[in-house]
Amino acid sequence: MSEQPLIEVRNLKKYFPLRSGFFNRVTGHVKAVDGISFTIPRGKTMGLVGESGCGKSTTGKTLLRLEEKTSGDVLFEGREIYDIGTKEMRRLRPKLQIIFQDPYSSLSPRLPVGEIIGEAVREHRIVPPDEFDEYVTRIMLASGLQEYHKLRYPHEFSGGQRQRICIARALALNPRFIVCDEPVSALDVSIQAQIINLLEELQAQFDLAYLFISHDLSVVQHISDFVGVMYLGSMVETASKEEIFAHPLHPYTEALFSAIPVPDPDYKMNRIILEGSIPSPARPPSGCKFHTRCAKAMPKCSETAPKMIEAAPGHFVSCHLFGG
Repeated sequence: MSEQPLIEVRNLKKYFPLRSGFFNRVTGHVKAVDGISFTIPRGKTMGLVGESGCGKSTTGKTLLRLEEKTSGDVLFEGREIYDIGTKEMRRLRPKLQIIFQDPYSSLSPRLPVGEIIGEAVREHRIVPPDEFDEYVTRIMLASGLQEYHKLRYPHEFSGGQRQRICIARALALNPRFIVCDEPVSALDVSIQAQIINLLEELQAQFDLAYLFISHDLSVVQHISDFVGVMYLGSMVETASKEEIFAHPLHPYTEALFSAIPVPDPDYKMNRIILEGSIPSPARPPSGCKFHTRCAKAMPKCSETAPKMIEAAPGHFVSCHLFGG
């Protein structure tokens, strides 16, 4: 019997209403997340990639109930988190954490680092009061910070150190699942490597599961166990890291991965250039949402939305080219 996944998402949708007119009536919806499904096992990392505006960050926030879903199911350890009451959800909150893209804007400039990390620890009573100071120190050291940093303020730290503070703040609540929403995109390359290595070390040490959202495909390839590709609110392909980077199937995934730079000046890249811009999520194309930019589009692509099928063992794709 296979182990129950830590996170299970079924047909998740998140629509934002569009309002206009004197009476501010709803005239349509932005389909930010439009019927996606995936699972994340304990201690594993799912990379989520796609162009800006495709719904990656909204997906992450909806999994944590920072945004309310429109429909679908989000299960944590087999329980639907949207069926949980306010009091019980408060007890569950420490298990579900997020690391934001910009470490500076997500840290209070009025609080010293020790209080930033320890505030929620105290609020959720993670440890007894007499162990609080020692616990915060231990978390800071595990995150690559020093004990004397407790009394300093965020503006006194570099970008990489601020992101370590954000990681320590999430880690201090003893989570099981962390959404990493572009956690290294605001950092330079050398600091990116340090933060990625830290996340991997903490995952091994504390058995954490990550949803790692990023534009940087090289970083996703390094840290992820498996990868999901989103386009205009829909999941178009999912597979293990090794499988999807070696054998991308969906035309959008092929185009996306063709842009990965190769550190060889003599290597000739075969870039696939997509024509046009991403359609509006408020008025997505009929049928397959990608057909307006796809060089391999067939007549039925504009008429019928493809289903997600298993094209190879563990490799799922939503495309008519593969019988979807």
